[in-house]
Amino acid sequence: MDKLTFERENRERIQAVENSFVPAGTPLSIPGRVLMGEGRLMKQGRRKPEPKDFFLFSDVLVYGSVFLNGRWHRKQRVVPLEDIELEDMEDGEGMKNQWLMRTPRKSFYVSAPSVEEKRAWMEHIQDCQSNLMQGGSSQPGSTFAVTWIPDKAAYKCMRCLNKFTRTKRRHHCRKCGFLVCKACSKHRAVINHIHPTKRLRVCGLCYIRNEEDKQSHVRGDGTEKISSEEDNEAASSDEEEEEETKPSYTSSSWLDGMGTYVYPRPMHERAPVKHNHNNTATVSQT
Repeated sequence: MDKLTFERENRERIQAVENSFVPAGTPLSIPGRVLMGEGRLMKQGRRKPEPKDFFLFSDVLVYGSVFLNGRWHRKQRVVPLEDIELEDMEDGEGMKNQWLMRTPRKSFYVSAPSVEEKRAWMEHIQDCQSNLMQGGSSQPGSTFAVTWIPDKAAYKCMRCLNKFTRTKRRHHCRKCGFLVCKACSKHRAVINHIHPTKRLRVCGLCYIRNEEDKQSHVRGDGTEKISSEEDNEAASSDEEEEEETKPSYTSSSWLDGMGTYVYPRPMHERAPVKHNHNNTATVSQT
């Protein structure tokens, strides 16, 4: 495809995604950015899986809630690709073809309508990450949020073990992701990789450990207390629940070597991902 034609169509595609978010989100049209693919996936929320439209660019992943029959989006989230870590997962109850997506602010499960689309998403994200890192200007992240325990996974507070009721409601500790009651999560603490200044809800145990770590740094201790995985990671900030929405998927589409969008083929029919001289990931079509 002619370079000028490709650049024009790429700008139009990106502008269409940018315009679909209401109210207006972060501007997406920047020089050198390419829209590599898009599709609708199911994202595990606090109470239920929810449909989200995902847009993979050459340097960021953008997703948002779907409304008005998918013509518009809201609650835009923009995640730099260097801040994403993927982990393949087995099928779970109500979530098939799923994988875990970790980011510093929020970690969550997503699922695709087929194993082919799951693999296509994971491979394209990893290819874009690899191309981004080759330039040397970006480094992979090292601190990620823990995933929240789903509301239905616990009927008791995971600290005091008292049962949840209509008046004794569930809350999430942003540090460990546990489901806890209000009495066990009355403390607030800054979790730097989630927000540098905002004090977030944490359970009593995480608050104590956080204060001990702060005192240790103030004293200048040469060694830190060996902590569990729960201590080293932090859960994300709140994301509002969506209204009741019928779960749905749309087939993902990907940019091919000719600058057009194609749908993923079954794994045994797909050609391997290749890289052109500009380090742009393309999928060979046969």
